[in-house]
Amino acid sequence: MQYEAFAELAKTRINVSPRRLVAPGPQEAQLDALLSLAAAAPDHGQLAPWRFVLVPAAARQRLGEAFGCALKERDPLASDEDITKAIEKAHRAPMVLTAIVRLAGEQDIEIPALERAVSFGAAIQNVLLGAHAMGFGAGLTSGKAMWSRSVRDLFELDPHEHAVCCINIGTIGKAHPARGNRRKPAEILRVLGAAQP
Repeated sequence: MQYEAFAELAKTRINVSPRRLVAPGPQEAQLDALLSLAAAAPDHGQLAPWRFVLVPAAARQRLGEAFGCALKERDPLASDEDITKAIEKAHRAPMVLTAIVRLAGEQDIEIPALERAVSFGAAIQNVLLGAHAMGFGAGLTSGKAMWSRSVRDLFELDPHEHAVCCINIGTIGKAHPARGNRRKPAEILRVLGAAQP
């Protein structure tokens, strides 16, 4: 029975755009529970090569301004309207967590960046599945702004850290059709040594 419940959870989870998320978002105890799920992700060497930064409502303008500055860095000719749209992205979801990965560093240099990235992805997936199980919608947003100097400065990243995406969580305000383009098992599996079709 546990497998069936998990399979239903995993198969019905969809990425929900922040535009379709409304209040309420997770409360403090629910956020703690989601972070406990993240901490259960596989982690070779127990490095915890990732962290999350909550961007509360009072700090959303700072995040938005970083997005706006990032756009101006990339495109000095960006219009005021485009900059306003970039800033507005920080204000859409009830809860915003910035997901940060550490791909290198002095600690346990034997564990390669790709293994750290695998742990990071597993932690994010655990948060997404946990939010779905709680009845919330959640989705990831990323883009070139995440790699900008303005965002790096905002989150005080060290040279080995990268802000990869935002995890947006809230109540689904508008229905969205279930995802229908998931790949079939035969499309993602090959058997070593077997003839391929």
